[in-house]
Amino acid sequence: MNRVRDAFRAECDRLGQVLRTLDGPDLERPTDCPPWTVAELMAHVRTGAARLADMLAAPAPTQARVDAAGYFGAAKFTPPVDAARIDAARAEAGRAAGVDVSTLAAEFDRAWRATLDAVDAHPADRVVRTRHGDAMTVTEFLRTRVVEVGVHGLDLAAALGRPPWLTATAGQVIADLLTGGRPLPAELGWDRLTLIAKATGRTPIDPAEQATLTRAALPLLSFGR
Repeated sequence: MNRVRDAFRAECDRLGQVLRTLDGPDLERPTDCPPWTVAELMAHVRTGAARLADMLAAPAPTQARVDAAGYFGAAKFTPPVDAARIDAARAEAGRAAGVDVSTLAAEFDRAWRATLDAVDAHPADRVVRTRHGDAMTVTEFLRTRVVEVGVHGLDLAAALGRPPWLTATAGQVIADLLTGGRPLPAELGWDRLTLIAKATGRTPIDPAEQATLTRAALPLLSFGR
């Protein structure tokens, strides 16, 4: 839990710093997560960062059934689920239309700090139920939040034309999840950012790379945008 908590805190804090440097036109930029603009993608990230606080306020399921890897299953990327996710972020961004960037940054800070306060008030093995119905431990669900903030941070960096700001702690948590904690074959020559971009569909895996992964019996956890 400590490693995952530190990664979530570091990545959210870094994203908050970036948000405070933006201006109004930046929020209207398109992203590589169509049809979202920067403002809409940020609304999605803010909602995701805050979700655990409400989950911890609800009654606890008796037993965890899913870990972080299982959470990112195919059922999370069906057309109806994707459509609902897109519509929710656009509605949230619409409600925030006209709000200055500093206010948006402050709201994001409040969201992720409230999540950490809630996490700190419960044991690491406390079980929560996700909006998809999955029963997970707090630690495993917080791991998915590191993925959400970190990977969508890469999307925001690309949309803003800035270098990626992924923190080392978050990058390690995400990489370990994608590889199951196993080392990558050295011949791939991938750094951590390349691994994340490949596994999450931001950059395609070419046939030679896929053959190397297959020979190493290392199926990467993969999921959509």
